[in-house]
Amino acid sequence: MVGYYGAIPKIILPMNQVLKILPWKPGLIVSIAVLIMAIVFNFYNLYTNEFFFFKISNYIIPIVTLVHFTFLYVLWFKIKEDEIADPPMQKLEYVLYALLPIYLYKLVSTIMILATTSEFVDHALPSTYYPIALLMIGIYLLLMVLTFVAIGYRKKYVGGYNFDEINHIDSWE
Repeated sequence: MVGYYGAIPKIILPMNQVLKILPWKPGLIVSIAVLIMAIVFNFYNLYTNEFFFFKISNYIIPIVTLVHFTFLYVLWFKIKEDEIADPPMQKLEYVLYALLPIYLYKLVSTIMILATTSEFVDHALPSTYYPIALLMIGIYLLLMVLTFVAIGYRKKYVGGYNFDEINHIDSWE
């Protein structure tokens, strides 16, 4: 079931069950591990079984994930210090929503590479082709799910973006 909160889609899936199964600390650790694996496999070429570090397009995911790492750090800090959400965190979350199509593109491109295997019948594909391709698909799927889970953590532990409370804070107290 999909609802809307302003202009941003709000997924009302079994998010509460996911948040109960995966507490916030292990969830952030799993997110960091998946982000690191996505960065590593972004340099990997399925057809040649080699890593390519000199292609400029391979640096898109490492640069993009900096925003994701920053959001996870801010989320960890806000939960640890029991702080409320603020406008910079909101902007980071909006950028995180903008990263989802990039993750989706990487997922679809990996699926397309796997789907075009029949075109390379005459060529010798590496033995790691299918396992690594399936691992990469799993990583990108998990990355997208964990992005929504991190946003769920923000909603549950940090709270909503109610900036009326921020305007009434007396910094001299």
